[in-house]
Parts: sequence; C-alpha cells; structure tokens
Amino acid sequence: MKSATVSAFALSTILFSASVSFAQELATKDRIGLADAPKSLVVRLTNDSPNNSDPAIAEGYQKLFVDFIKKHPDWKLQMQFMSSDIGTEQAKMLEQAKAGNAPDCAAVDSFVLSQFMVNHVLADFTPYFSKEEVDDLFPFIRSGITDKDQTVRAWWWDTDLRVLYRNKSIVAEAPATWDDLKTAALASTKEGMEGVLFNGGRWEGTTFDWLANYWALGGKLVDDTGKPVFGEGENKEKFLKALNYFKDLVDSGAAPKRVSTIANYDDMNAAAAAATTALFIGGNWQYAQLKSTLDEAEFKNWTFSPIPGPTADQRSTGTGGWTIASFSKDKDKVEMCANLAREVYMGPANALQQQLPTRKSLFDKYEVFSTEANKTFAKALVDGQARPGVPIYPEISNQIQIMMGDVLSGTKKPEEALDAAFSAAMEAYKRL
Repeated sequence: MKSATVSAFALSTILFSASVSFAQELATKDRIGLADAPKSLVVRLTNDSPNNSDPAIAEGYQKLFVDFIKKHPDWKLQMQFMSSDIGTEQAKMLEQAKAGNAPDCAAVDSFVLSQFMVNHVLADFTPYFSKEEVDDLFPFIRSGITDKDQTVRAWWWDTDLRVLYRNKSIVAEAPATWDDLKTAALASTKEGMEGVLFNGGRWEGTTFDWLANYWALGGKLVDDTGKPVFGEGENKEKFLKALNYFKDLVDSGAAPKRVSTIANYDDMNAAAAAATTALFIGGNWQYAQLKSTLDEAEFKNWTFSPIPGPTADQRSTGTGGWTIASFSKDKDKVEMCANLAREVYMGPANALQQQLPTRKSLFDKYEVFSTEANKTFAKALVDGQARPGVPIYPEISNQIQIMMGDVLSGTKKPEEALDAAFSAAMEAYKRL
C-alpha cells in the first residue's frame, strides 16, 4: 500500500509539474502561446494586461490570456506594453499606423479613438460582433466606436464615470443642484472640513471632471465639423456660467483654494482618509479604493450620488474607458484581434478589475456588478457623455486646464481667461 501511495503521489507530482511547465511554455513576458505556433499577432496593451503592477491582477490576466490562447492553439501573441505616458504612446501609435507599421492589435484610448478613425487606419470589426451585442452597448459607447457609415472600428470594453462622493455623517442629503452643493460644502466647513474638493490643477482630469457642468447646460465644445465653438454665442454664455460656478465655490470658501493645485484623484482619497473633507468629485473606481483605505466603520459613512447640475433635471457625467482595435490588413489577424476583445476583455477583464462594462447585460451576468453601488453606476451611465473624438480636443483640454488655473487662482477674470483659451484653440485648429 505504501508503495502504491508513493507511486500515486509521484505520478500526481509529475502531472502537476508537466502542467506548470506547459503553462510556462504558453506564457512568457513577451509571448502568449507556443513559440513555434504558425500564426502570430502583435499586440500592444496598457497595464490592463499580464503587465499589471498588482500581482493578483497580473496573475488573473495571465490566466485569461492562457485560457484564450488554448482555444486558438495555432496562434501566438507577441506582447508589447505601453508606458504610463499614455498621451505620448497613443500619438506615437497613430503615427506608426499612418506609416503602416503599427501593431496588429492594440489598446486605443476612447477619447482619441476618432483621431484614428479620421485617419482611416482602423480595421473593420463589424463582421465579428453581432447586432445584439452592439445594440446592448450604452448609447455613448455605440456612437463612439462606429464611424459615419456605422462601421464598427473598435470594441470599447470598459468605462467609468464621475460622481459626487460625500460623508453622509456630515452631509446627510445628496446635493441635487449647484446651489445645494455650495450650501452643503459651506456647512461642512463649520464641521472642520475644507469644503468640496475637485481637480483644478494642470492635467486632463481637471477638464474632464468640470465638463459635466458645461454639458449639463447643453454646451458644446466643437461643431459637427470638429471646429471649436465653446467661446462664441450661446456656448460662450453656458461656458461662463459653468466656469463662474466653480470660481464661486472657491471665492465663497465652499472649496479650498488648493483645488487649483489638485491634479490627482489620490489627493481626494487621502483627504477622505485624513477626515479633512466630506465632499469630493471623483471617479467611480474610487469607491473600491475608499473601501480598502478606510476602516470599516468610516467607510460606512461614505456614499455617492450624481454630480449636481444647474437644476435637478440637468445632469451629465464624463465617461471614459479603453478600446481594443486592429490596424492589420490581414483578415485573419483582424478576426483574432476581435476574438481577443470579446473573449478576454468583454466581460472577463471587467470582472477581474471591477471596471464597468459597456454592455448593459453584463451588469447582470457578473456577480461583482450586482452590488447596489455598481447598479447605481450603471443607471448613471445613461447620462454619460464622452469627450468629443476630434483632433483638436487635446488642445482644447490643454487650454481649459490653463484657464481653470488662472480663474481659480484669481490671476484672470473668467471672460478674459475664456477668450484667451478659445483664441489659442482656434489658432491650433487652423494649423491642423
């Protein structure tokens, strides 16, 4: 019996070692699949991949990729990874695509997707996603991935949104309007808090988070041709109204002057952990971060609600996220890229990283999205608005960041700062 037991143990050890060895063969730092697989797909990704800095997330992605390649044994994925300088990475990839030497399959940031579209460098994904799958997408997602001919040019697999977080032990009721938020923030300062926090420093988050207020008024950044229009006519009036709203928050003391230097969502988490604020505008992903940062009793005090609008019925929220797209002219490679988007990213990766799905039905499919918090996020996505995917947007954003710093610090008056931002954006537009 002992000999049989030892033999059984030895056999199980050999089988386990063989399994580990096989898995290692299928996954190296720069390759998924067998080295001698006859077909190859060059894939360039962000850290939403086995290259994630979180060991648990990286391991989860590696398993998803290995399971994927086992279903496609004739293929290997040659892996490339982007740096954290996403803006530069995306600009470089666009130039490579225009020159015909981009990767076969890659992650494309949703807010620059249209720049790839207008340069006609993206393959057609339409044959690989059903009408039902496309119809299941949130409206802003559906319009974001299709060109004027309704051709699907990428698959937008995850999204996010901005909300108002509050410590309900200090701010019991959710502010519904701009006036409500100012009142609640001022009241919180009497409790020793510093008022409402938001991004106001020099980075994209400042533009994107503030735009919800402008969009709630019906304002537009560009017209149908992609030309800037935010500094003229009715759009200028709406822009100034939304800009003066933020200025008044600072001038009244409802927001601290230091918001003009905040350029990182982590600052808001830190303030919540230090109990120096009871209100801040942030991203949906911060809810999970607060849960892991705060002790259980403190976390129970925190909740979130839609970003207040000028009136309770005027609401908007900025939405972002990542897409998977193909630059290949090889039909088999385009299909393999679409398979990767569907089998790894459309659902499994959402659940792994708790990143909001772009298809409504996936909120019911995965248990992690069945929480009350995620159900609330799903409802809020109905009011979601993506950044305009036009070539001039990055410069518009840059000018809004400069303008916001000037206005919140008191360096320039709102109309003066807006006129300067619009003039600079128009000059940049003429050079395109």
